[in-house]
Amino acid sequence: MSETVALTNFNAPAAPTSFPGETVARPEFPIEITAKAVEMIRAALEETKGEDGDFLRVGVKGGGCSGFQYSLNFTNEVDDEDILVLVDGVKIVTDAFSASYLKGTELDYVETLQGNGFKFNNPNAKRTCGCGSSFSA
Repeated sequence: MSETVALTNFNAPAAPTSFPGETVARPEFPIEITAKAVEMIRAALEETKGEDGDFLRVGVKGGGCSGFQYSLNFTNEVDDEDILVLVDGVKIVTDAFSASYLKGTELDYVETLQGNGFKFNNPNAKRTCGCGSSFSA
């Protein structure tokens, strides 16, 4: 069982000097990240040695069989429309468009008989596809 990272007494640290967007405290970020998800994000960053980027971008884009699909990727490309939160030293960003669809969403990492991977638990999703990677709002 994974547990949600709750940093209620957390004040947003200073943004990296090269970050052009807004840095927020954990409770203001639209996505909850479980402890297991943070652990696996950190492991992936260590494995790639940051070659793909230092930020984990969590987003929503048009597509998929239900209308929108989730996206997760490492990047160094950030802009003034992005929102940043630091969770246990991991830099996580999303854009304003995605934030509106992800508000209240929990990002978890699950290990099942069918496989392992990140799972979005989105209360805004009215319908999801069978694979769980797309939704309609």
